[in-house]
Amino acid sequence: MENSISINSAPQSAVVSRVATLPWYCYVMVFGAACIPIGVLWDISWHSTIGRDTFWTPAHIMTYLGGLLPGLTCGWLALKTHFWGTPEEQAAAVRFWGFRAPLGAWVTIWGAFTMLLSAPFDNWWHDAYGLDVQILSPPHTILAAGMFAVAVGVLLLMLSLQNRFAEEPRGERFLFIFAAGVLLLMAAIFLTERSFPNLQHSSSFYRASCLTYPLYLAAATRGSKLRWPATCAAAIYMGLSLLMIWILPLFPAQPKLAPIYNPVDHMVPTAFPQLLIVPAVAFDLLTHWLGRKPGWWRDSLLAILLGAVFLGLFFVTHWYFAEFLLSPAADNWFFAGNRFWPYSSNPGDWQREFWQNRSWRNDPPVSLSRLALALVLGIVSTRIGLAFGGWMSRVKR
Repeated sequence: MENSISINSAPQSAVVSRVATLPWYCYVMVFGAACIPIGVLWDISWHSTIGRDTFWTPAHIMTYLGGLLPGLTCGWLALKTHFWGTPEEQAAAVRFWGFRAPLGAWVTIWGAFTMLLSAPFDNWWHDAYGLDVQILSPPHTILAAGMFAVAVGVLLLMLSLQNRFAEEPRGERFLFIFAAGVLLLMAAIFLTERSFPNLQHSSSFYRASCLTYPLYLAAATRGSKLRWPATCAAAIYMGLSLLMIWILPLFPAQPKLAPIYNPVDHMVPTAFPQLLIVPAVAFDLLTHWLGRKPGWWRDSLLAILLGAVFLGLFFVTHWYFAEFLLSPAADNWFFAGNRFWPYSSNPGDWQREFWQNRSWRNDPPVSLSRLALALVLGIVSTRIGLAFGGWMSRVKR
């Protein structure tokens, strides 16, 4: 059909042009995708430090720039591919509404349009209802869908280049895994409310983590052609998070909305990121040992092993690391242990305690049965990630 999208691999007869360097738009798109989570982290800090402000804050501008820049670039890429593309470029494209462009370009364009659509909705929502109680309000949910689509589209575009130039890598392998790390960071941001150090002795933290993170690590492991893909993706996630934690407090700021219980005088950072690099190294080591050969039963057994390894290492790491983060030893610029509380937080002993001991939290403590549920979720998440990564390894359009 004319309006349908074909996502099969490029035909065998398609000739791949050999060029020495990556096209300039690859770097522009990856940079734009990275602006999205950086802008969101900045925006969270803005709300924690200053409160609800005008829509045209620098944080909002950076977030929407992260969608607009890849979206416009992909719009140009679609026109170029359709009207002036070489036979090789058109053979490595998919058709949609009569136009030809790479699959990742179409996904990115849709994501950028969705992000822009959410902007007036978000502004109206704040004017009508005031502050957000949760991160995922209705307009933020639409925005999140657009942000993920932009990042996934950039990832798919880098992926198609990686798979088409498998024998002559030019940098697209690293750009693909960088985009995977950006996606991992975006997923972690939307788990912020379940990932405070005070919650890391509760079962909800491990359920949410096992449901989310193994999918991204497994997909990166299976889809990338780097030797340490999961480790690199986790390192990119942690690196970008830590840069924001260390840079934001350097800028002075004061709250503008009452009530002010915690009179901060600088931009408030987010909490220290999850130590995903620990299970990520294990993912890569096991993949080196067992190989990357796909297969339904093989991947199912591998998902059981990787899911169990993820939960075991993640549980042990964060059980004790959370105790450190809640101690006075972590209250410094590096760990920001007790420095991520917003101006609306009333200081007290609760900031140094695990919250499952608090009557106002509905977070049951860890038990064997709840860890078993987390294990099941981790296995399912890993299996989906392996399947998606296997599909990604075949995408050439």
